[in-house]
Amino acid sequence: MNQRADGDTFSDLGLAWNHGFAALGPDFFTELRPTPLPAPHWVGMSSAVAQLIGLEPSLLRTDEALQAFTGNTLLPGSQPLATVYSGHQFGVWAGQLGDGRAILLGETTHGWEVQLKGAGRTPYSRMGDGRAVLRSSIREFLSSEAMHGLGIPTSRALCITGSPAPVQRETVETASVVTRVARSFVRFGHFEHFAARDLVPQLQTLADYVIDRYYPECRASADFGGNAYAALLQAVSERTARLMAQWQAVGFCHGVMNTDNMSILGLTIDYGPFQFLDAFVPGHVCNHSDTQGRYAYNRQPNVAYWNLFCLAQALLPLIKDPELAKQALESYKSVFPEAFMDRMRAKLGLTGTRDNDAELIDGILLLLAQNGVDYPIFWRRLSYAVARQDFEPVRDLFADRAAFDNWLLSYSELLALDIHAPAADLMLKTNPKFVLRNHLGEQAIRAAKLGDFSEVQTLQRLLEHPFDEHPGHDAYAAFPPDWASSIEISCSS
Repeated sequence: MNQRADGDTFSDLGLAWNHGFAALGPDFFTELRPTPLPAPHWVGMSSAVAQLIGLEPSLLRTDEALQAFTGNTLLPGSQPLATVYSGHQFGVWAGQLGDGRAILLGETTHGWEVQLKGAGRTPYSRMGDGRAVLRSSIREFLSSEAMHGLGIPTSRALCITGSPAPVQRETVETASVVTRVARSFVRFGHFEHFAARDLVPQLQTLADYVIDRYYPECRASADFGGNAYAALLQAVSERTARLMAQWQAVGFCHGVMNTDNMSILGLTIDYGPFQFLDAFVPGHVCNHSDTQGRYAYNRQPNVAYWNLFCLAQALLPLIKDPELAKQALESYKSVFPEAFMDRMRAKLGLTGTRDNDAELIDGILLLLAQNGVDYPIFWRRLSYAVARQDFEPVRDLFADRAAFDNWLLSYSELLALDIHAPAADLMLKTNPKFVLRNHLGEQAIRAAKLGDFSEVQTLQRLLEHPFDEHPGHDAYAAFPPDWASSIEISCSS
């Protein structure tokens, strides 16, 4: 136990800390303490994430943990700080940004950074209040764990705490803090910040830290004439390309792909106005604030490349040769389509590669769009259909059954040729039964606002294992209700 200045005792929860980012120096952050919240209570927690960071899950349920992860007490050895970065928002240079409502406690000896989101105002809050609301915190908690369950690189969520403290958004809501963890929260915008100010020594310090800590292979790479910074750009480009392939294949819309929301490790971070597609609408815009549709679902891969180009410009003072930077970016153009095709073949239960695979995949995506077919349900029904050799439930999803039958004929011929693995087994492990649809999240939020957190717990359990059947929970995998289409999510989400 440890003694607080006010005389209370509290536990260190068994966490031991390193402070890799903090060692970079004060040019990169501002040290500050979280701002306490009154009367905190638990909303949700993840035992799996507790184990990741070296925290005994039983200790996560204690009052000491509740106070610490609300920001009311400091864990011994933690070194809270808010980092500074800049970035492009909706394609426009926004200048200095930074952690406006996130405070990094530090990095555990298990190699995970622990961050409190909603723990109070920081020097980078601009006009914001530094708080998060229960609604957005529940969405981030569930979506982080849902993406992990799907096998998609993501930040994780340790817990959510709530407080009756009022927070003004479109209406007055209650405050909440979500504790999120990642190997690193460094973003493209961190590099843009120092490049824009011509602070090359700090830019190099940051790049060297990222390379030595997360991309050591870039030091030994013989590519680019041994230029480690060009190798870093290529490695980030390829990770980002694979991430985009996974987003597109599962039907995930991020909603606000600003450069300050892009992870240098190719993780999904900063869950705000995200959405998993219901009906397959390629041009779907999930962010109500995105009036120009910049971050529509079908634009995400190109936006990611544009963001990487911004990162390349930021790294150019270190790479020094524009041609090398351009060459490093080129890999995105080959890795993304290859990774996307691999994902889609798996969704179709195909393990081989054939000349007409692209035609088959393009054909079904076109039919899904033309018929407004529910995206998750189609893929799961197709998985069952292949297992049972009964395609009628899939045909029922299409208004144009003749067109689907024509596609099905070509698909069945390929399945007959593919003898490498049981197609249905592969499909059922690739096409989730459960995704975090907007209406499911909304139902959990409505119950939580009334003090009932059981729906948060139920969704968490289903989404941690989204490919399992979970008997008795078919309603969570059903078509969305009519009212779901009226849900609006914006940057305040």
